[in-house]
Amino acid sequence: MPQPVPSQHLFPSRVEIDLDALGSNMRCIKRLAGDGAAVMAVVKANAYGHGAPQVARAALENGADMLAVANLAEAAQLREAGIHAPVLTLSLVPAQQIHLALGLDVRVTVYDSELAAQYLAALGDQQEKLAVHLKIDTGMHRLGLLPDEVMALARRLRAAPTVQLEGVYTHFAAADEDAAYTARQLAAFRQALDAMRAAGCLPRFIHAANSPALLDCRDSYFNLVRPGVLLYGLRPLHDSPNMAAFQPAMRWKTQVAQVKTLPAGSRVGYGHAYTTRHEATLAVLPVGYADGLRRGPQTWRYVLLHGERSPLVGRVSMEKVIVDVSRIPSVKIGDEAVLLGGQGGRMISADAIAGWLGSNNYEVVCMIAPRVPRAYLSLRP
Repeated sequence: MPQPVPSQHLFPSRVEIDLDALGSNMRCIKRLAGDGAAVMAVVKANAYGHGAPQVARAALENGADMLAVANLAEAAQLREAGIHAPVLTLSLVPAQQIHLALGLDVRVTVYDSELAAQYLAALGDQQEKLAVHLKIDTGMHRLGLLPDEVMALARRLRAAPTVQLEGVYTHFAAADEDAAYTARQLAAFRQALDAMRAAGCLPRFIHAANSPALLDCRDSYFNLVRPGVLLYGLRPLHDSPNMAAFQPAMRWKTQVAQVKTLPAGSRVGYGHAYTTRHEATLAVLPVGYADGLRRGPQTWRYVLLHGERSPLVGRVSMEKVIVDVSRIPSVKIGDEAVLLGGQGGRMISADAIAGWLGSNNYEVVCMIAPRVPRAYLSLRP
C-alpha cells in the first residue's frame, strides 16, 4: 500500500516563505531600534499571511522581545504552538474571555473606559493580575481613549489590585505619508505621558513606532517599537535609505496545467471577456480567486514564466486563470509560474501588485488564501 501523502503536498500551487529573509529583517529592525528599545513583532492576521507560529519563532530567534496579535484566538494559536514569549492583543478581547487571557498569560489592550469596567467586574477578587496596555487615540480615531479620558482610567487601573498597567501606546495614522500630522500625534502622546508621569501612573513600556515610524521617526521609539510590515520585507516608505537591507520573505508560485494554441477570434473564459486578435498560445494556470488571485475590479497584469512576463487574459475563475505565452517559447505542462516574487532575474513585487489592484502591499500578502500551502525554506547550511 502506498504511504499517504500530506494534503498540502498535493496542492498545485504554494507560497514559499524565506525564513532566512525573516531572520535578516528582524536583525535589521534590532539594529534600527538600538539598545534603548525592545521590539514587539506584529504577527497578527496569521503574520500577514506568512504563518504566525513560524514567523513568531523566526522573529524571537533573531531578537524580538514580544509579539503582538489582533485577538485572543491568534494569541491562543501561538500558545498552542509552544510559544511562551509575551503576547499583546491589539484589538477587542470581550470581557467574558478575560479569564482565558489570564490563563494564556496574554497582555490585553485597554482602549475604552466601559470595557475596562467590564474587565474589572469580570476579574472580581482574582488573585493573579491581568497585564494591560493602555491605548491612547492621538489622531488615528480608531480604537483608543481620547487624551482627556486617559488620566482617570490610568489612575483606576493603577489602583486596581487585579490589574498590572504594563504599557501605554498610540498608533500613527499616516507615518508613511504625513510627517506633520505624525508630529502632532507624537506631541499629543508626549503630553499624555507627561501627565501620567506626574501622577505616578507611567507604566514600564511606552510604544508608538510602527514600521514607517521606525524607518523615519526616531523620536517615536521610546523603549519599545512595534514593527509589522517591515518584518516581512515589505516597504512602508518609498524613499527611506533604511529600507535597503530588508528582503521580501514571500514567493507565490503555481504550475502550468495546459497549453493550447487558438486561432484569431477565439473567445476566452467566462463571459467571453477576451477575444484573441490573432493566433495565440495560451496557458491555463490552476489558481484563481479562491486562492486569493483577485477577480476584479482589478487583478494581476501578468505572471512570470521562463523568466518572462505573461499577461493575464479573460476573467479570473475560481481556481483557474489564463495567460498569454505566445512570446514565450516551449512552455509546457508543469512549468513554474510565479505570481509574487522573482524568477529568472525578473520580479513581481507586492508593491507592483498593489499598484495594479489599487491597494497596498499589506493586502496583497494577507489575501492569499489559507488553503494555499505555506512552505518554510532556509538556505543556510
